Amino acid sequence: MKFNFTRLALASLISLATIGHAYAADDTPTYTNPKEAGVDYQIQGEYVGTLTMDGQDVPLGVQVIALGDGQFRGVGYPGGLPGDGWSRGMEMHSAEGKLEDGVVTMEGDHAKITITDGVITVFSTAGDKIGSLKKTVRKSPTLGAKPPKGATVLFDGTSADAFENGKIVQDDLLLADCYTKEKLGDHTLHIEFMTPFKPAARGQARGNSGVYMQGRYELQVLDSFGLEGENNECGGIYKISEPKVNMCFPPLTWQTYDIDFTAAKYNDAGEKTTNARATIKQNGVVIHDDLELPEHTPGREQEANSPAALYLQGHGNPVVYKNIWVIQK
Repeated sequence: MKFNFTRLALASLISLATIGHAYAADDTPTYTNPKEAGVDYQIQGEYVGTLTMDGQDVPLGVQVIALGDGQFRGVGYPGGLPGDGWSRGMEMHSAEGKLEDGVVTMEGDHAKITITDGVITVFSTAGDKIGSLKKTVRKSPTLGAKPPKGATVLFDGTSADAFENGKIVQDDLLLADCYTKEKLGDHTLHIEFMTPFKPAARGQARGNSGVYMQGRYELQVLDSFGLEGENNECGGIYKISEPKVNMCFPPLTWQTYDIDFTAAKYNDAGEKTTNARATIKQNGVVIHDDLELPEHTPGREQEANSPAALYLQGHGNPVVYKNIWVIQK
């Protein structure tokens, strides 16, 4: 009964919808500073709390995504937020609403929700309050991780000399579209990234970059906050594997990738005998567990029997990186 009642109540938030994957125009508003991003950015984010139904408290997480011009999409996760109570395959719901007179309203057949002052309030059709969720800001447990003994620091905010075409922006951040001078074989990599806020953009135009392991296998970087988590979205290995769960935080939030990579192996005849593999954590949660990489992904280098550079893809968006270090095995 608890599960069925949850489904009924959450249906009020909800009519399934998806954000499209069209490319945005070049003049799409782009923000790299939260202080300049406006009220829509302040409303966007993650909310947690409970619904009280049939005398029971049901945990709920909601991600609110800004779509531009005061329009929003809410995605509800029974059990909690992705990676914190909710996992792929569990029930999820979505609805859209708009900001008017300082309040975002989303209304369904069985209930209405409002968002104001960092709080989501859920009401029954009779007007009774049945739940309250507060805005929360999650941080990766590996954010700011210090390089251990034996690690090579590739970027610490003081110099981009470890990268070809490396450019420092905003005083101490590395701009996308560069690759390491050092060639990497088997390795462990820590890297932190931030996507811009582009509320009117959609899909691949919404803060696109990529972390190319050995310049051959693309781990997507994108503002995929609140999306399904496909192989061409944040955390996906392009054309190879979707992440186990979409752990993407909102744009203008620092996120982490922690990667254990094992390169493909070749025999003396130059024939590949073993595929490359990778275990990857995004924001502290495993999104790929010893994943086999059967081939290179498009956009950079072919597979080969040699070490190769880490490439941070340039895709016309101001994606930035910091705290990058590697341990060669």
